Amino acid sequence: MVKSWVNSAERIGVDLHLELSGAGGRRAVLIRALREAVRSGRLAAGTRLPPYRSLAADLGVARNTVADAYAELVAEGWLTARQGSGTRVAAGVTSAVPGRRGGGEAAPGGEGSRAARPVPVRARGPRHDLRQGTPDASAFPRAAWSASYRRALQAAPSEAFGPGDPAGRGELREALSEYLARARGVRAEPDRIVVCSGFAHALRLLFGQGGGGVLRGPLAVEAYGLGFHREVLSAAGVRSVPVALDEYGARVEELGGQRAVLLTPAHQFPTGGPLHPERRAGVIEWARARGALVVEDDYDGEFRYDRKPVGALQGLDPERVIHVGSVSKSLSPALRLGWMVLPGRLVGPVLAAKGEREAWASVPDQLALADFLVSGSYDRHVRRMRQRYRGRRDRLVGMLAERAPQVEVTGVAAGLHAVLRLPPGTEGSVVKAAAWQGVALDGLAAFRHPDAGMVAPDGVVIGYATPPEHAYGAALEALCGVLPPG
Repeated sequence: MVKSWVNSAERIGVDLHLELSGAGGRRAVLIRALREAVRSGRLAAGTRLPPYRSLAADLGVARNTVADAYAELVAEGWLTARQGSGTRVAAGVTSAVPGRRGGGEAAPGGEGSRAARPVPVRARGPRHDLRQGTPDASAFPRAAWSASYRRALQAAPSEAFGPGDPAGRGELREALSEYLARARGVRAEPDRIVVCSGFAHALRLLFGQGGGGVLRGPLAVEAYGLGFHREVLSAAGVRSVPVALDEYGARVEELGGQRAVLLTPAHQFPTGGPLHPERRAGVIEWARARGALVVEDDYDGEFRYDRKPVGALQGLDPERVIHVGSVSKSLSPALRLGWMVLPGRLVGPVLAAKGEREAWASVPDQLALADFLVSGSYDRHVRRMRQRYRGRRDRLVGMLAERAPQVEVTGVAAGLHAVLRLPPGTEGSVVKAAAWQGVALDGLAAFRHPDAGMVAPDGVVIGYATPPEHAYGAALEALCGVLPPG
């Protein structure tokens, strides 16, 4: 296929010539031609591209072909798209040609070599960030945290600034023991708590690298979950086996001969909903009968809205459940503070696996969190954010009921995200349209285990906690604009 397109200066303000040639479908050829135009410097940073409808008419291709090509290049960082300003070449994209704006010297080996094809650099984040996984960064309690930090440093003994304890500061483990028992129903003496930097760090400590961890695989996991956690397990040589989900959570009755299972029992991630009480009891019975363990990811257990709190699974059997939590959702992922509540027999092996001090969490941060918990500041912050996020959840549900009644909203009784169920076959187009409009969100398929045999519904996962308060309304408007019509 060989076709030339010359765009008129009146339409976008510049003359542009593209050669559409080579193997592949029309979408792939168009993407390749646009990349080459940017890479060679013929399309400079900030250059506005024609509307996809106009380009489609000029090329004689379907509008979706051009829209998908634009969306792909936006997602890769070559282009940016904003309402009112059109689609433009992204700032910061490097050129392989010497002397071009944004480029340096061409790499050895010629223009066609692999080294001469630099990776585009995204100049800025999306206009509207609705990805799951982070709280509202603007709501971090700076004044209260600063006060706790000052008090903690003033009260800290001199030995706190020495090598320290691999289990974590005693002050923090004492504070966590009281808080987790009161707020989450965890049965935890301080000497069973090991401080870590978050859930991924806990997984690395438990399963190690190359099969050298405290626990061994295979590990059963929920059919939907974070791909990053599966990557951590894979890097450790641990095979993960998916367990099917339904409206009652993981189908734990299908667990077999695995040595452990990883669950999100308070709020299944990302589909939503707690593990049914009968299945909570069932997985404990399975662990006892098999001599197995349950790894409990209690990632957002404090945030519930329309139901009573669901206590930690660990409370049913502290010798069979490893309870893992962190402040990533309640305070900030930047703090890198988490904890494991371990069966007594695993404390020593986990501390041995922790090893060098470089893997330990910051002692001043640990002391500050201990004060934050003991002073009641943590409880006050969680209650305040629970009300704020509930209000955001209600705004999302209300706007979708009015503007997109064909979309079903699920998993909203707790947590910081919702799942929007979409008509079959529309998930991919919605994710691409969102990227093209500068809306960052996650497709539900991205969280599905590659070996899961269950039917995969179409949907998107919306993190309603992520945008700052002043930008939330505009983010919802943009979201409604990319959803399929009813």
